[in-house]
Amino acid sequence: MNEPIPVIRDTDHGTARLLPDVDRDRAWLLTVDGAPQSYVDLDDPGHLEFEYVRRLGHVVDRAAAPGVPLDILHLGGGALTLPRYAALTRPGSRQDVAEADGELVELVHAHLPLPEGSGVTVHAADARAWLEQAPSDSADLLIADVFGGARVPAHLTSAEYARSAARVLRADGIYAANLADSAPFAFLGSQLATFAEVFDELAVIAEPAVLRGRRFGNTVLLASRAPLDIAPLTRLCAADAFPARVEHGAPLKRLLNGAKPVRDSEAVASPEPPDGAFSIG
Repeated sequence: MNEPIPVIRDTDHGTARLLPDVDRDRAWLLTVDGAPQSYVDLDDPGHLEFEYVRRLGHVVDRAAAPGVPLDILHLGGGALTLPRYAALTRPGSRQDVAEADGELVELVHAHLPLPEGSGVTVHAADARAWLEQAPSDSADLLIADVFGGARVPAHLTSAEYARSAARVLRADGIYAANLADSAPFAFLGSQLATFAEVFDELAVIAEPAVLRGRRFGNTVLLASRAPLDIAPLTRLCAADAFPARVEHGAPLKRLLNGAKPVRDSEAVASPEPPDGAFSIG
């Protein structure tokens, strides 16, 4: 049997590489311009390799009772790690994915196809544009994991964007976004202030070293108009191989640090990661 070989292709937004994992059969790492984007094990879609993806997986796990199907909108697709995970753990879910890089969509479809009957529909579309035309009250969970050049695009950081997310979510729906920042958390603080203008409940999940300002890293922002189920989510995140904390309520004031909501007219992309923060090879 031939060993899998890397696949390299120029796509709409950079150079994509699909790299086989020598330790796991039929497992692949997707990078774009050297930055890791997704890790997928085709034989075990329940395996979540990246720490921040496991935290988003915990959000999927706690969004409803175990196994209950959900309507999920994913902004940003990559190699579709979380849609595959939700299809496995919540069979019967209806999932839409908006991925702006159409050639990346074709690459993933050709080399890492979804299983038949997955309930996942992938759209080659800008995340904000897709969100703004999505039906109101149509999603139980909205997961945003969109990076361009290792930065969250500016048009996905504003109060207008947050209001669109709230419109699409049902009354008890959850918004979950992968962000990246470091102390003094100017970007994360602005996002908390922006989403606090629209949602009643907020929480942040991140490694303690990131929250203490010791390094640049991923943070997961949660927002909902209904109370968030914090205690079980905290236990799940604390039990990971790389434990994370869930900040909720009063502790968020330190991260807010007087930040103000951001409008479309003043929105900026998330900060440029320091050299080597996410790149490989």
